[in-house]
Amino acid sequence: MRHSKKIQLMNLSELEIGESGTITAFTDQHMSIKLMEMGCLPGEEVRLDQIAPLGDPIAITVSGYKLSLRKTEAATILLKSN
Repeated sequence: MRHSKKIQLMNLSELEIGESGTITAFTDQHMSIKLMEMGCLPGEEVRLDQIAPLGDPIAITVSGYKLSLRKTEAATILLKSN
């Protein structure tokens, strides 16, 4: 008998500070090009480092550097939780 592990996907905008995940896909094709140019590639691990006092933007670590994103941009990135 095989036990299949259910993979739970979430948006990057749903992470709490200090949490991380692995990029699996994007929900907006136009935005995905911009994000991939900034290093947000499928298979890359991202960690949420900071949230601005008013909740937007957020700061993440991806591909070895810090990146600031609007929550609307982060919401288009689907992650597999780590």
